[in-house]
Amino acid sequence: MPFESIAPDIDETTLPRELPEQTALRLALAKAAEIARTHFNCIIIGSDQVATLDGAQIGKPGTHEAALRQLQKMRGKQVVFHTALCLMDCREQRDVPFVQLQNVQTLVHFRDLNDAELDRYLRIEQPYDCAGSAKNEGLGIAILEKITSDDPTALTGLPLIALTTMLRTIDVPFF
Repeated sequence: MPFESIAPDIDETTLPRELPEQTALRLALAKAAEIARTHFNCIIIGSDQVATLDGAQIGKPGTHEAALRQLQKMRGKQVVFHTALCLMDCREQRDVPFVQLQNVQTLVHFRDLNDAELDRYLRIEQPYDCAGSAKNEGLGIAILEKITSDDPTALTGLPLIALTTMLRTIDVPFF
């Protein structure tokens, strides 16, 4: 199926007293809605991910130093990733598009690695734009001990099992 990947320009600031799941769902919907403003007669997929450690949200580190601090806090611990998915069906003329929203939770156990190992990992992969400072689809899998989820693709940022279920709901053929 042909598709176009677009990064919408939205404010991703967490709102006061907003739960991580709520943040992820709100941002996935906001991303899809922003794209829908200029793209008509199509299906739009929005996704966002929020990571939490001990209930506190973990953002994108941005720098090597911030990423190292994140990984030091997470080593030997479980981090919860909330990956929200929004499917917006704008194919039919209606005032409001048909919208499906879902949060897929993934529990990630980080290995208890020393500072030198974490630093080497960061220098190689440079995952400074990733919540949790690790890319499980790359070398970051080596710093993880265990991943638990109903949809293992969610940790990468787009829950494909959930997405295919949503697409089936709106009669999108796969085969």
